[in-house]
Amino acid sequence: MFSKHADGEDQYLTRTRILGAWSRFRKRKIDVFTTWRLANRESDNMSDTLESDAPPAGPPWIQPEIQQMIEWRDGDVVISVPIKSGTTWTMNIVHQLLTGGTADFRDIYEQVPWIEFLGFPGQSPQDVVDRVAAMPTAGRRAFKTHSPPPGVPFQAAASGKDVKYVVVFRNPEEGVVSFKTFLDKHTDEWFDLWGMPREALCRPDFPSFYSEVIDGHGMQGAFFGFLAAWWPLRHEPNVMFIHFADMKQDHEGSVRKIAKFLGEEPNNDQWAKILEYTSFPWMKKNEGKFEASTAGKVPIINSGAMIRKGEVGKAKADGMTDEISRHLREVGSQIFPDTAAVKWLYEGGELP
Repeated sequence: MFSKHADGEDQYLTRTRILGAWSRFRKRKIDVFTTWRLANRESDNMSDTLESDAPPAGPPWIQPEIQQMIEWRDGDVVISVPIKSGTTWTMNIVHQLLTGGTADFRDIYEQVPWIEFLGFPGQSPQDVVDRVAAMPTAGRRAFKTHSPPPGVPFQAAASGKDVKYVVVFRNPEEGVVSFKTFLDKHTDEWFDLWGMPREALCRPDFPSFYSEVIDGHGMQGAFFGFLAAWWPLRHEPNVMFIHFADMKQDHEGSVRKIAKFLGEEPNNDQWAKILEYTSFPWMKKNEGKFEASTAGKVPIINSGAMIRKGEVGKAKADGMTDEISRHLREVGSQIFPDTAAVKWLYEGGELP
């Protein structure tokens, strides 16, 4: 069912060469996705080939290198999260903390831009950089990324720039099953806009999705490679690790921890609003605010893709099997053989 992972030249890219969430093998398979990528590399400004061992990008709308061009400001907040691991929730938490609690916004992606994302073919990275630079200087900025360092540049506390990083993790079994549903919810208009066949990323059932998309593209690195890249920085004063399971278990406590880390001190009235607007019921009721409605030239996802269930420990209900679970953990341990780190990734709790 799964591909073999040989030693030596066929090992995963090391964490220092991971350029974001879409880490893959040095030797890649020829499949629908890579064939499409190669066929479109000229229009996508791509130069990689099947023989290259440079870390390839993911879908063409994700361009991690844009982040290298951004001029950071004091007070910036970077929300760095693996795929389907609490990204939208954390974006809203940070936004609510920075504003003192507000329901007056149209799209969270207008407030917390995704800094490695292109909204349409032909959009230049410089356009994204210019939009970021044009954000108001009166308040703090917050950004979303699915990249770990070095994909997103890390500004150390002593670098002269006061940039803080909220780094969220989730049990990778939950992230993988949620990712399938998320991709399935992408609109035909979005795939058509990019000239990408839906079958490049979507499958009718979870076992085939895991085998052909996750394992086929080496996308376990989106979770374990992400962990490997951030792990050495976990105790840096401007880095906060938080686990999705802990956020679900203690919503208020987690939001207050993030507030303390960011140096935000809401008053009692603001706290009431912040906790309401970051609750699952409120976000579900107002899910139109969290569906990236302004991020693309056409609708990107169908309703319900962002604020779904967000449950902990329910991966099997969405298709996870014992066989896939074992394989995922085995491959993850090859990517990052730190047992304490991997245990924390799966379970959360006190950070080692």
